[in-house]
Amino acid sequence: MRKFMLFFSISTLLLLAACGNSASKDSISKIQLADAGWDSIRIHNSIAQIILEDGYGYETEVVNGTSSATLQALQQGDLQVYMEVWSDNLGEAYTKAVDSGDIESVSTNFDDNDQGLYVPTYVIKGDKEKGIEAVAPDLKTVKDLEKYPELFQDPENKDKGRIIGAPSSWLVSKHLDEKITTYGLDEKYTYLSPGSDSSIVADLASAYKKGEPWVGYYWSPTWVTATYDLTLLEDEPFDQEAWDKDKSGAFPPNDVFVSVHKDLKTQAPEVVEFLSHYETSSALTEEALKYMGDNEASPEDTAKWFMNEQEDLWTSWVPEDVAEKVKAAL
Repeated sequence: MRKFMLFFSISTLLLLAACGNSASKDSISKIQLADAGWDSIRIHNSIAQIILEDGYGYETEVVNGTSSATLQALQQGDLQVYMEVWSDNLGEAYTKAVDSGDIESVSTNFDDNDQGLYVPTYVIKGDKEKGIEAVAPDLKTVKDLEKYPELFQDPENKDKGRIIGAPSSWLVSKHLDEKITTYGLDEKYTYLSPGSDSSIVADLASAYKKGEPWVGYYWSPTWVTATYDLTLLEDEPFDQEAWDKDKSGAFPPNDVFVSVHKDLKTQAPEVVEFLSHYETSSALTEEALKYMGDNEASPEDTAKWFMNEQEDLWTSWVPEDVAEKVKAAL
């Protein structure tokens, strides 16, 4: 049975592992997956859960928390699977976890993704159908924002513009805050780091509905970038030395890995074998996210839709007998 748990601290995760998962170095009955708080990881979790339960006979459970908390729980063995590790966003914490041997990244879920500051495309190009005129036709780069603070006015400080940042608990929020300071945009803009992804989406949706200017952090693949016509502001090409120094330039290319705790290789080698073949793409993930948004579907229903649409893909991840069991259940 697929189970879900919301917003547990590391101490709770430790207790959960001690009380709720009969596991040893050599066997495991329940596989716990990380949900770090965004829709695409929830869809991939649901796809994996369907295969693990219906194909391999395991019980599964999803545990929610911040990116850093769930990564730490994976490293400690309180979680076994992480379907979307955004490696560069986690930075040193991820590198240390891999170098220690506590976790292993067994496949690349996708690596063709983007993140940064977006504006609605009508800000730059207008929208004749909606009667919206282009108000910043020369806005192309992040640094160009210095010319337009009055366009993105902060409602609480009208002397400055406002940039909506990444959720405050995400490491990328600190990176973005530092980038804005490096570019001197902090002199003309307030950097607002909301508490959740849903807060960003609500703010964007409100502005988009009214045809108003908006600038803020987002990433793809998401149902947001699939649904709204947004433009990612350009930046200097990524340079590791510049990024390490002051977060200038484009965000690092992000390999999004499927990672497991080290013990899973002996506890459930057939599961690790399956996950080692798990590979999608930003385009495929965004298709699923768009279906989810357009139909107000749950992650599980979206996963079932995806698996019906992409049978040739997911059946290549598993042995034929497992695929047949899953198809029968679907």
